[in-house]
Amino acid sequence: MAEIIQRDGTWAFDGTTVRITPGLHRSVPLFRQTYGEIAVPLEAVSGVVFEPERKRGRLRMRLREGADPLLQATGGRLPDAADPYRLAVDVDRAGVAEYVAEEIRHALLLDQIPKEPTKTYLLSGPPVPVSVRSSDGSVSFDGLQVRIDWADTSDRVKRATGPRIIAISDLVGVEWLPNSGYEDGFLRFVTRETAFSKLPPEKDPYALDLWGSARRDLLTALVAAAVTARLPHPSTRTADDRAHRFPQLPAAVPAQADHHDVLLRRLRELGELHREGVLTDEEFAMTKAVILRGF
Repeated sequence: MAEIIQRDGTWAFDGTTVRITPGLHRSVPLFRQTYGEIAVPLEAVSGVVFEPERKRGRLRMRLREGADPLLQATGGRLPDAADPYRLAVDVDRAGVAEYVAEEIRHALLLDQIPKEPTKTYLLSGPPVPVSVRSSDGSVSFDGLQVRIDWADTSDRVKRATGPRIIAISDLVGVEWLPNSGYEDGFLRFVTRETAFSKLPPEKDPYALDLWGSARRDLLTALVAAAVTARLPHPSTRTADDRAHRFPQLPAAVPAQADHHDVLLRRLRELGELHREGVLTDEEFAMTKAVILRGF
């Protein structure tokens, strides 16, 4: 057993699995504490390195592309401190960190683990049900459907549509961008009907606009990862450009006629909101223009 215990967390390697446990210290980001322990099978690992620094070093693990739904959902956009595959190491424990890294590398060589992308997820992602409250509302996922309940501060167009419930069978992808504290983020659920819509997140009834606490909004990545884990693996993507934009999009995509039907349906829904007085003339014109540009 190769193990290193730090304030930032613990890595333990038994020859087949790297078990990563976040630390309980207040300096450990809320995201990592909420995500909890991660068991990484050796076949999911691409490499590991210890990066010594003057005050504190870092252990970093690289996973094979397509192995982890969390990395697939976040696309490398998690802040360094929230990255569960990174461990801050005190200077006096550098030797232990080097030993752990070497043991993992040695096992990778002995087992001849390939570095090529995987064809299936090797990690399960966050367990369900998972529920997160964000600045734009709360989102939950039970393994079968996503539910969004809007906050009082959400755009009134969103609040007028009521809670949004999306079956996993209707989803083709998830888009996630963190709230950096300087720039808003979003969590968008992409369906076959909304794949070509380009509404801004603050007005998109299939998206959460992340503009509040960056620390808490980061937890929406848990929902993004849990949903991603239950969508077709990215190895199923086709050469089609639309499939390139949405890796989980099935080979059968809407034809041009279907695309046109989706546009008409969205415009009809918008017109109904306008007639009911939910949208002002100015809001109707602006949102209609955005939809038309997107299509």
